[in-house]
Amino acid sequence: MTIETFLDVFMEGIYVILYTIAPTMLLSLAVGLLIGIFQAVTQINDQTISFVPKVLVVFLSLVIFGGWIYQKLIDYMADVITYYMSLI
Repeated sequence: MTIETFLDVFMEGIYVILYTIAPTMLLSLAVGLLIGIFQAVTQINDQTISFVPKVLVVFLSLVIFGGWIYQKLIDYMADVITYYMSLI
């Protein structure tokens, strides 16, 4: 195995991780931004107000996107195992 093939597999893994966390992170970012705007408009300066909605959104997004995330990770691992078996 050359360093180029290792880097290709490694970079593909990084891309898979970024694709799978993107929906959850973007939804959490959007909720945090909306709550931040709400706090700025109403002048409520409590740090804990945004915690519960973010946790709920992350949980719901994992419930909604969990099957897709699982399938992407399984496909990646199958590709990695198939690739490494072809090297032996």
